[in-house]
Formats: sequence, C-alpha cells, structure tokens
Amino acid sequence: MVIVFPDASLADDSGLLAAGGNLAPETLLSAYRSGIFPWYQRTGEYLWWSPDPRMVLFPDEFHCSRRLARRLQQKRFRISENQAFADVMWDCAKREEGTWILPEMVDAYSRLFELGHAQSVEVWEGDELVGGLYGVQLGHAFFAESMFSRRTDASKVALAHLAEKARHEEWLFIDCQFHTDHLASLGAREIPRADFLRLLESALNPA
Repeated sequence: MVIVFPDASLADDSGLLAAGGNLAPETLLSAYRSGIFPWYQRTGEYLWWSPDPRMVLFPDEFHCSRRLARRLQQKRFRISENQAFADVMWDCAKREEGTWILPEMVDAYSRLFELGHAQSVEVWEGDELVGGLYGVQLGHAFFAESMFSRRTDASKVALAHLAEKARHEEWLFIDCQFHTDHLASLGAREIPRADFLRLLESALNPA
C-alpha cells in the first residue's frame, strides 16, 4: 500500500509531521521526495519529520580545516563507497545515548541500497572499519542519515569524500536534517523549509 503523506509544511514546531505507516521502499522514497524522513519509533509507530529550518550542506561550502586537510594528505585512511553498507549502519547505531537505527531500519535501508537508492562511504584503517556515513541519493540530492567515527576525524574524512563526490556529480545539496554544532563546523547551515522544498524540487526535476 502506498502511503500518502501530509504536506511537509504542516509539521509542528519540532518538525514532527506524522506517525505510523511502514518502512517499505516505496514509502521511504515517497517521503524523501516530499522532504520528509523517518527518525525513530515510539510505541510501535514510525515518526516522520520535516523540520523548519532544515540543515543543509551545499557541496561548495564544505569547510575543510587545516587539520582535516593534513589528515587527508597523510593517507592514513582508505576510503571506499558501498562496500559495507549494513556494517556502517550498525556502527552508526552504537551510541551511548541510544539510537533510532533499530534492526527494522537497517533492513529497510538495506533494501533501498539493494535497489540502488542508498549509498555509504566507508573509512578504513587497515582492514578495520573506523568511520563512515550512509544516506539516500535521489536525483541531484543526497539525504545524509547518520555517520560514525572510531578514530579522530574519520567521520569528517567520510563527509569530505562525500562533498567532493557531490561536487563532481553536481548534487545541489546534502541534507543534514537537524542542526548540530559539529555539522555547522563543517559548513552546513540552516535554511527555511520552504527554500529546502524548492531546492528539492529542482534536484529531483532538473531543467
């Protein structure tokens, strides 16, 4: 059954738009195309969000600090794409404060990955996975879901790689969902939801 979402502009002040539904591929893709994403589960219900403002990283605005630039030049880490998607998700779920990345979320996004709609970036030290990120890519937009780091700067290395890929493939933006100081330090910024939805329309339907 195809889920019909309310208009994204109807979300409450926290960004919460709806509860319920499912995590079928067609549901997730419909949500992302509408500027909506799932975040966590409450009493058996999936919660769907469309915050205002929206945190976005424009590829040309990625801030690479001098320390990160040195880290990239050192070649300490090896970077790959789409080689350990589920492992990246499971490592993103290992948070002391708890996580919304429940087993059913891993299963759902792994299905999107198999269908070619989700991607991961992996950061390796030798044969050990020490950092990475994953998200959904549609048209000229990437919807970043989560990232993790087991070594200093490993997640930043993953994001730097993603930003470079975004520039090369002419993505309009990398969606970061909610504000964090960490993301802001890397160049992401908040924009009004209305602006985000217009950008999303352009990304999904390029002229």
